[in-house]
Amino acid sequence: MRYSRTATQPDQPMYLASTAVFMAELIKIAACLYMLRIEENSFRRCFHMLYLEIFHKPQEIAKMLVPSGLYALQNNLLYIALGNLEAATFQVTYQLKILSTAAFSIWLLGRSLNKEKWLALILLMIGVTLVQTESVSSSSSSSSGTTCTANTESNIQRPLVGLLAVLTSCVSSGFAGCYFEKILKTSTTSMWIRNIQLGLCGASFSFIGMIASDFSSIRSQGMFQGYNALTWFVVINQALGGLLVSLVVKYADNILKGFATSISIILSGIISFYLLDFQPSILFIAGTGIVISATVLYGVNNKPL
Repeated sequence: MRYSRTATQPDQPMYLASTAVFMAELIKIAACLYMLRIEENSFRRCFHMLYLEIFHKPQEIAKMLVPSGLYALQNNLLYIALGNLEAATFQVTYQLKILSTAAFSIWLLGRSLNKEKWLALILLMIGVTLVQTESVSSSSSSSSGTTCTANTESNIQRPLVGLLAVLTSCVSSGFAGCYFEKILKTSTTSMWIRNIQLGLCGASFSFIGMIASDFSSIRSQGMFQGYNALTWFVVINQALGGLLVSLVVKYADNILKGFATSISIILSGIISFYLLDFQPSILFIAGTGIVISATVLYGVNNKPL
């Protein structure tokens, strides 16, 4: 996603993040419909379930408005964050969603945290602080020591804007995740049906946001301006990523999910080094190591859902 927002050719327009978020919701709905068809093994039962759960239970759709709106906000903020932060820095900072999820799980789900988890959360804060301190200081020294020769918005990085976008996304992700989990665990409705309900609401919010923010640009240059193979890869990856996390939690456990997150942080750093000319400092490496340790420690005593 970071590469797709910074590697645009000067003579090509940047694709609109709002359209990418909307298309991701449509792809997510299509994927859930496919999985529901496989689960039910009958088109007739599949359509019957959809008819009952969507058209005959408007109160269930209403429950999805809160998390879907927050997820739509979060997905738009991710593009803003990755336009202003290095991919590796973003990946580390985004782990603060563990902190927000823990806070909302105590409030919404009535859970309690043991001392190992509190230690993990403290380590997480320390690690992210180190990484962000390095990011902001590097940006300040870079902007004061160089002169801008190309006054294009795509080349301007604002780490504080990126940080604010990440923090807001972490809070919305934590609340929406716990709210959605509470809904899933207090009903017998299929996970795919719930995700379809969520996707329909999310697509509606995303469409409204797309029209409100980029209508004039879409009208003049089309909805798919600036799209290429890389853009579609980002959109599909964004659409299927959330479903993949659900499957990991359902069929594996949170410990493996924690290890997968840690590996993704390492891979983000390696790919950023080769693809985006990212030069990690000792401070960044130390902060990343602390975040990875905190992520693994937080998942050590988690039971499979």
